[in-house]
Amino acid sequence: MRRVISVGPALLVLATASSLLWFTPAVLRRLSASQTEAQIQLARRVIESDDILERLNRAIRAVADSVEPSVVHIDVFAPETMPRVAGSTGSGWIFDANGNVVTNAHVVRQARSIRVQLHDGRVQPARLVGIDPFTDIAVLRVEATDLTAIKRATGERVHQGDRVFAFGSPFGFKFSMSEGIVSGLGRAAGPALDSGGFTNFIQTDAAVNPGNSGGPLVDIYGRVVGMNVAIATAKDNQGGTEGQSSGISFAIPLATIENVVTQLIEKGSVERGFLGVSYGGFRRFTDTETTGVTLGSVTPDGPAAAAGLQAGDRIVSLNGTSIPNIEVFRSLIANTRPGEAAKVGIRRGDQSLEYNVSMGRMPTRVLVSQVFAEIEADVGAELNLDSDGVIVRDLNPGGRADRAGLKVGDRILAVNGKQTPEALDFFAELVDAGFYINKKVRLEVRGEGQSREEDPRVHEIEFSLGRR
Repeated sequence: MRRVISVGPALLVLATASSLLWFTPAVLRRLSASQTEAQIQLARRVIESDDILERLNRAIRAVADSVEPSVVHIDVFAPETMPRVAGSTGSGWIFDANGNVVTNAHVVRQARSIRVQLHDGRVQPARLVGIDPFTDIAVLRVEATDLTAIKRATGERVHQGDRVFAFGSPFGFKFSMSEGIVSGLGRAAGPALDSGGFTNFIQTDAAVNPGNSGGPLVDIYGRVVGMNVAIATAKDNQGGTEGQSSGISFAIPLATIENVVTQLIEKGSVERGFLGVSYGGFRRFTDTETTGVTLGSVTPDGPAAAAGLQAGDRIVSLNGTSIPNIEVFRSLIANTRPGEAAKVGIRRGDQSLEYNVSMGRMPTRVLVSQVFAEIEADVGAELNLDSDGVIVRDLNPGGRADRAGLKVGDRILAVNGKQTPEALDFFAELVDAGFYINKKVRLEVRGEGQSREEDPRVHEIEFSLGRR
């Protein structure tokens, strides 16, 4: 029997395999190119048929167009008596059509003169209306017409995740804009943030750099929700600043700005709320307490005592805002005007209670005790306590105390005739006497080595925020 062997299919398979081995690189390249071209064409059709990206671009451009006419660039010129202090730049925004411009206090506090450049190119001299270093807010005024006041998100809540835009002059690049989201709320000054005073910051990852200070932080509608104030910087092993922000920026909330700015415009100074509890008596919440601060003491006859609050009460909210830490609580209290009613939510044992408290006015001495370091830095003098007044231990060369004529070893006896037996009294009297609103302050000083029987040397000092 004859055996018939079919070799056709095998030969075909072998031939096909051989051709694939020979032509695979070229075929694959043509195939890959064809697929890439198909993907490109598909992507183009999607882009052309769906204008979502164009609509997003138009919306962002609209935010820029609506905000930039209200943003200003600020040039600050240092006093001639401070040759080592260079001029600086910052940002600001037009608060109202009357020419009031808002910026950070640290931008202008050492200024001999200030110039403001408007978005249309006009350059105007600016005068200081008022300054509040404790919230780092200042108000300038320019005499100009056709000003565009920025829109404000008054009464609107800011939420984590909200898209925001930061405006200003980073590194002198005027009228810049950056984009980010709200990363967190209720942030307090900490080791990574060199800031004092009352802090209740908005955290954002929008790019903020030197020169952005004082610029507005706005929402998707172009409304101000805060003001750029600081960045968190990394620390090296020796505690020095490495200069890395890592996308962590901070802004002062609009509620604080409106409260402070309105008062500065109306009367040149700021009154703060006072609850009448000892901050030294606060303790941070424990492992079983997820929020709030616990009162250690209540000032007799103070607003808190009058409302019925007691030592040991844990305050968990103020006017509906939860209390994450002591610093934010202090800020919320200070941002409440004297005489205003505040709803204070507390935990007392197993009870949840709410009290209506009529806020008092924060005494200057209490204010100074909370921001002592900041005022001391502004004066430019370190003081030692003595049984007969305070002694100047050290002076910052070119600082306000140095320029006023104080010397190391001087004993400060009184401010405007009021005795200052402690450094806290001295700083409190300076603030009350108009330290931050350009009023002359009369100091009674006994020089080093001068006997008690000799008349004290009298200085009439004009604390004018570094101006001549």
